[in-house]
Amino acid sequence: MNAAAYLPFLIQAILAALITGGIIGASHLFGQRAKHTPIKDSAYECGIAGSGLAHTHFSVKFYVTALLFMLFDLEVVILVPWTFIYREFLHNGIAILGPILFFLGVLVLGLVYEIKKGALEWEK
Repeated sequence: MNAAAYLPFLIQAILAALITGGIIGASHLFGQRAKHTPIKDSAYECGIAGSGLAHTHFSVKFYVTALLFMLFDLEVVILVPWTFIYREFLHNGIAILGPILFFLGVLVLGLVYEIKKGALEWEK
């Protein structure tokens, strides 16, 4: 393989580095320099001083719901490409319906388990 095959990649990498450096340089040159004073470092909320903790603790249910969202979002990431290649596999005589139905069955069982455990219920 000759070096000319890598020329488009090299040009793109150089352009990305130049644009990144240009943006950071422009930000440094033209950006505002704030003097660190207690007033400027404080949170501004309608002119009223903040009350309570700055870093509140979230319920574990929030994290469980976020993880469940990621799990079922990954399901879509797997299903969309599968739908695009299904006809090609079917045309070549490769059965891929069984494995995807097994995958969906495991996900449905997991969803039923989570619903029974009450992981999707928000408490007031």
